[in-house]
Amino acid sequence: MRYDQGMRRRSFLHHTLAAAATLTAGQAFAALAADNRYRKNIGIQLYTLRNPIAKDVKATLKAVADAGYKQVELYGFPNAKPMMAAAKDAGLAVNSAHFEWDSVVNPKDAALSDFSRVLDQAKEAGLAHLVIPYLMPKNRTTLDDYKKVIAHANVAAAKAKEAGIQLAYHNHSFEFAPHEGGKSGFDLFVEEFSADMKFELDVFWVVAGGLDPVALLEKLKGRVTQLHLKDLKSGIKTPSYDSNLPEDAFQELGDGVIAMEPIIAAAEKAGVAHCHVEQDQSPDPLASIRQSMEYLRKM
Repeated sequence: MRYDQGMRRRSFLHHTLAAAATLTAGQAFAALAADNRYRKNIGIQLYTLRNPIAKDVKATLKAVADAGYKQVELYGFPNAKPMMAAAKDAGLAVNSAHFEWDSVVNPKDAALSDFSRVLDQAKEAGLAHLVIPYLMPKNRTTLDDYKKVIAHANVAAAKAKEAGIQLAYHNHSFEFAPHEGGKSGFDLFVEEFSADMKFELDVFWVVAGGLDPVALLEKLKGRVTQLHLKDLKSGIKTPSYDSNLPEDAFQELGDGVIAMEPIIAAAEKAGVAHCHVEQDQSPDPLASIRQSMEYLRKM
């Protein structure tokens, strides 16, 4: 997710496409059958619909349900009560939320008291997952910056576990940029996140960062709790570590270069709990989520 506020790399996209080409018909059927648990309970990250939500949250959430989505992932939690109420009215489950990440990344005190308040509200709302959605440049300029994030996140993840909530980190592509010694911030996350701290992988940003989502899911088996599914326009140069890609780089599922079938198959093997469609930018977000749903139905 790119907020308006703010393994070697070049070969991985080729490997993703090759994996799609070699996927057998039997494997594709197993991954994409009508009763596949991800398709049956497909979610939408509501940041996709932030503009229509601002105009009419109830009508927008009803349109989400009418399009065939079964759950939603909130953004901006805990300031998300209208979205939660509208989702409930529309019969949509709410299992996960992106939340005010400064409560973990830039805490006011060592006890992470602000995050404790977020946890209290998440527990009250019945959430099972909370996700750190973004890092501002000041928190990711050096590897030492990433280490500070890791230290805070590990403390927060332990607190979340005590509350019965899973904490995870949502990637963009900047985490894959090499720093001193060729190591990336994401490399540090993989090495130093505690067992309590998990990942929400965004497959668009993984590919934009020059990696293969299938290979990464295999590497992180048991450590990825949720996926974001979105497609990348053909012709976008990768790796790109810039969050500010052209708006048309974000495509509906099936309209870009990312093969979704092997990703969904890998998600099952890796133990992923939920998959959410997301499209950071679209001239018509409601039309976009309908189109992505049609792709999922026909796969």
